[in-house]
Amino acid sequence: MKRILTLMLMLAMVITISAEKKAKYVFYFITDGTGVNTVLGAEMYNAEMQGRIGRVPFCMTSFPIVGVASTYSNNSGVTDSAASGSALATGVKTENGALGMRPDLKTPVTSIAVWAKEAGMKVGVASSVTINHATPAAFYAHQPKRSLSYDIAKDMIATDLDFYGGSAVEKAEDPKNHPGAPCIYKEMEKAGYAVAFGMADYQKKAKKAKKMLLVQDPKHLNPASDIYSLPYAIDVKDGEMTIEDILRAEIEFLMRDNKNGFFLMNEIGGKVDWACHGHDGATAFAEVGAVDRCIKIAYEFYKQHPDETLIVLTADHETGGLVLANNGLYALNLKALGNQKVSIDGFTQVLRDLRKQTSNKVTWEQAKQALTDNFGFWTALELTKDEEASLQKVWHESFEGKAEDVKNEYTANEPLAEEARHIINTKALISWSTNGHSAGLVPVYAIGVGSEQFMGHNDNAQIPVKIAKAAGYNIPEYLK
Repeated sequence: MKRILTLMLMLAMVITISAEKKAKYVFYFITDGTGVNTVLGAEMYNAEMQGRIGRVPFCMTSFPIVGVASTYSNNSGVTDSAASGSALATGVKTENGALGMRPDLKTPVTSIAVWAKEAGMKVGVASSVTINHATPAAFYAHQPKRSLSYDIAKDMIATDLDFYGGSAVEKAEDPKNHPGAPCIYKEMEKAGYAVAFGMADYQKKAKKAKKMLLVQDPKHLNPASDIYSLPYAIDVKDGEMTIEDILRAEIEFLMRDNKNGFFLMNEIGGKVDWACHGHDGATAFAEVGAVDRCIKIAYEFYKQHPDETLIVLTADHETGGLVLANNGLYALNLKALGNQKVSIDGFTQVLRDLRKQTSNKVTWEQAKQALTDNFGFWTALELTKDEEASLQKVWHESFEGKAEDVKNEYTANEPLAEEARHIINTKALISWSTNGHSAGLVPVYAIGVGSEQFMGHNDNAQIPVKIAKAAGYNIPEYLK
């Protein structure tokens, strides 16, 4: 009993000391579509790649505070990214599809990014997808529909944060819905922002810039896509900007001539969601690895400012209903995913390049070689007769023009790419329960000043309020 009382007293002292401090530097990370199993699966995959059963802990999962969060919205048990992003940003539950507004879709609410700005902090909002995509937009926009991309982008200028970063501004010009309206990039420049296209351009402009918009160099964006994004970690090529690059730039820019501190939100895992919508296990696990590399960057900062820093990582929702099991077998074979060299989107591009090279007359031998090179089929991974027959059937139907591309939430892929995905997932013994989001719990990891608040079960709308308390920001009366 005496020992228990001593431990309780020590814990109370820690909480009291922590309560007296304020988080001068706040890292608020969101990894889109990432459930508990998404992180665990990536850790177990890393262990299998080392030749053992178990998990290789990430930096984030080694944080002293580990919790979970529920994600339901105001009108649905299964949220979308706009409603969940709004809860994580504003502390207010809203309708699916809405950004920074009450459920009446008329009344705007402010976000923790604005609370931090009002407290004198420098503030940055960034993402691995477009900066006016749902999750980052929730921190500065007030719109009833997440599809209003141009209007959301204008809200960036109105909210006037110090740093914005992402792959691009979606619909920077929108002649269909806003004929004659000016380009957002030009409007950002008029508002005093330096607009940098890629890291080399950022380095040229950052020193003299008072405010910054950093996006990918257009030559690295896919002009065939309606939604631009940074490349998947599994696909990244030399010269392409990564989410790690954006994070380093965000920290560097916000720290310049900064006496008061900063609030930094970064959707470091924006494309975990995309991979899980497409049931692309290897790509999803590689994206989680990229998320953890960002966490390591923040953790290095924390070690230099341990008494002034708070790092919080969570997710807006789970996507795909990932199950670490398949066919009733009590086993996993995650190392099979190590043979996948590109995302399913990337392999689709490989096949489309083959179509161009052969005037759309891709032979089975050529398709088979591409499958071997990118999935290890027939070499590292032995195929059954049924699996080979299935691939050959899809190849025949596809290249004879009888099969259409397979669509998911964000992309449309070659049928042969989709069949390869299905086979390698089956061999890895993983499965998926939905093509969309689920209500599954998401993880919460935290370290630093005020981090003890995040232990246990959190509702997503509680998280910004808890961060604000740790940092000493003024919280709106309606949240008290």
